[in-house]
Amino acid sequence: MFLREKTRKVTVGDVTIGGSCRISVQSMTNTDTRNVAATIAQIRELEEAGCDIIRVAVPDMEAATCIKDIKSAIKLPLVADIHFDYRLAIESIKNGADKIRINPGNMADEDHIKAVVDCAKEYHIPIRVGVNSGSLPKLYNEKTAESVVAGAYSQIEILEKYDFEDIVVSLKCSDIETSYLSYKLFAEKYDYPLHVGITEAGTVFSGTIKSCAGIGSILSLGIGDTIRVSLTGNPLEEVKVGRELLHSMNLGGNKKVTFVSCPSCGRCRIDLIKTACEIEEALNSPGVSSQISRPITVAVMGCAVNGPGEARHADIGLCGGNGEALLFKKGQIVCKLPSKTMVETFVQSVIDYAAE
Repeated sequence: MFLREKTRKVTVGDVTIGGSCRISVQSMTNTDTRNVAATIAQIRELEEAGCDIIRVAVPDMEAATCIKDIKSAIKLPLVADIHFDYRLAIESIKNGADKIRINPGNMADEDHIKAVVDCAKEYHIPIRVGVNSGSLPKLYNEKTAESVVAGAYSQIEILEKYDFEDIVVSLKCSDIETSYLSYKLFAEKYDYPLHVGITEAGTVFSGTIKSCAGIGSILSLGIGDTIRVSLTGNPLEEVKVGRELLHSMNLGGNKKVTFVSCPSCGRCRIDLIKTACEIEEALNSPGVSSQISRPITVAVMGCAVNGPGEARHADIGLCGGNGEALLFKKGQIVCKLPSKTMVETFVQSVIDYAAE
């Protein structure tokens, strides 16, 4: 496991960010916040997928007042995303937001920021200073790591001036190198907890690759207390990718099954791609994953060349043959499975193993 830099602790609802607490995964709804029913439905889906903290857009006063009804129907801590109008931040806090996110580059009036700070102190909620390379304060609009960090701290100083230090900081850029250097430079100077991500990363395909490369490189430095994978797509994909990224780096991820499968080749005599996808989907489904209470390594392999050896290293393994597969348990062959029932039988074997 990567050693993490210890930062201050900030509490968002019932989730603590910072210190030695596990890295939390965040997402943001893409519903109209004023559509309360749709927003609640999406948040519940995200929670089921493993989201820890959810953010909603607050474009106007109606959306700010809707936070009250949304909060009453969900379990996740709720963050209000505010731009330009400080009054929306205040109204969101009063309606139950657990944290607010402000972008300093578009809320530059210090009196307005002070009013938000005073309200946040009264309601005991934190503020995320959300800096993007595209929306820095005018004095720091050069897109370099030094400008990003200086721009962020210029706003943090305003909060500190009014005796407010319940702060989470994000330094997201769409460029991986600038993001990496910005987070590294900030972490060397300050101990505020960091919200890590690559902003405007792209679609589910390209954005997943870019986000994992960027976020993973930052986390490998021991930097990062909460993450959001920003994708142009269903927010569920953000949560899935975030969880898988943390899991693959041994940084948690709220996942019990480590899934191993070979890339497939001309030696396969089963439909390995279809089989592996069906097994992975089944193991990640709420009905199955809820029955797996301890870490398990699962291997789905395509042929007899590398398959048996790899499958033997897993707790439960499947090795393809000619229209059938061998089921392994802790390196020992258990039985042969016909192709028609191999997925169902294999998944049940994983459940049974977890219950032993």
